[in-house]
Amino acid sequence: MSRFEDAAFGAGHDHIFLGAGHENNERKTWAVIALCSAMMLLEIVGGSLFGSLALVADGLHMSTHAGAMLIAALAYTYARKHASDPRFVFGTGKLGDLAGFTSAIVLAMIALLIGYEAVTRFLSPVPIHFGEAIPVAIVGLLVNIASVWLLSGDHHGHSHGHSHGHGHGHSHGLDHDDEHDHEEEAQRIVTSSGVVSLSIFEDGVPPVFRLASESASWKVAPSALSVTTVRPNGLQQSFAFADQGGYLESKDEIPEPHAFKVIVRLPDGEHTVEFEEHTHDHDDGHDAAHRDHNMRAAYIHVMADAAVSVLAIIGLVLAKEFNWPWMDPLAGVIGALVIANWSFGLMRDTGGILLDMNTDRKMADKVHNVIEDGGDKVLDLHVWRVGPGHMSALVTIVTEDLQRNPAFYHEKLDRLKGLSHLTVEVNQVRGSV
Repeated sequence: MSRFEDAAFGAGHDHIFLGAGHENNERKTWAVIALCSAMMLLEIVGGSLFGSLALVADGLHMSTHAGAMLIAALAYTYARKHASDPRFVFGTGKLGDLAGFTSAIVLAMIALLIGYEAVTRFLSPVPIHFGEAIPVAIVGLLVNIASVWLLSGDHHGHSHGHSHGHGHGHSHGLDHDDEHDHEEEAQRIVTSSGVVSLSIFEDGVPPVFRLASESASWKVAPSALSVTTVRPNGLQQSFAFADQGGYLESKDEIPEPHAFKVIVRLPDGEHTVEFEEHTHDHDDGHDAAHRDHNMRAAYIHVMADAAVSVLAIIGLVLAKEFNWPWMDPLAGVIGALVIANWSFGLMRDTGGILLDMNTDRKMADKVHNVIEDGGDKVLDLHVWRVGPGHMSALVTIVTEDLQRNPAFYHEKLDRLKGLSHLTVEVNQVRGSV
């Protein structure tokens, strides 16, 4: 017997899967367009009045910059206005990825044009008007710096809050300020001898427990510590610890998901703490599932322009001071290679999302473990991104328990933050799975 059910967590069935900072990023992008447009008009009008071809050329270049930003802004606006449009089966959350892919193609074309122009200048050098070119390059850099500031605002629209609600603490290997910022992430245990903190550490390494004493005069010996996890299905796992100098660390990694009760046995007795599953809200550029590629594309456009301005200034100054006319086209070649590299990375990441590549292997592992920890079997599982910070999953389950319907698994998987849409098919069989 097979039963089937579909649901959207946190978004309801309206399938609104926009990023957390969507409207804020939309406003910032339009602000950068306004700045670039104003600068464009000022340079073109000023260049025409004062007979400066360099100013007119930079104004026209600024128009292409504003046009590229317009792709991002329109994508934000369209996605927001049509977020509830039923024609979009999984919402408009991936429109930003489409805009990012388009921007990547534009960046690639810009890199080719800069590279072509640089090679042409190598083969057929032209006189450089340093008196006009250098000030224009500096003005362009200042505009790009202002654009970076406008886009940054709230740190690129990413939420860097660390209110995970459980102990994925990164309280070791950090400076004092970072350690203080993460203190609330650890579970504090008050004992008769002092206070210890238990956290889950997974900063670039497999997740492990870490236990540290808050008192310099009292340390816990590994032999005096016992930690056992108890999952909702009753499955238990014990962890042995090793002294890492300043803290104790579990020898075995912690399987996903990290939602369980922990029994901590210390010399003074037994203590119980709980950890809840979470998703990392901070997008530091490494979390592909939460990254806003539309904002990333806009930011790369600005950074690419700034990089070209810096290289142009360096090339022009060296060409002027040391009579190295080849420095100007060389700076262009370097700039083209940098932009091409950024373009490739953006195209690869956004293209993968548009083709429904699984960008969050951890989420797939969590879904798999939650189901199979309960004694059932995952027959088929597909996980893909439907928007920044929103993952969708389609899972087919085989179970011997005839009482377990799709709603049962929806309730179990509801605690996986970031899993916004779930489709469950349950195949109930008799006998061994």
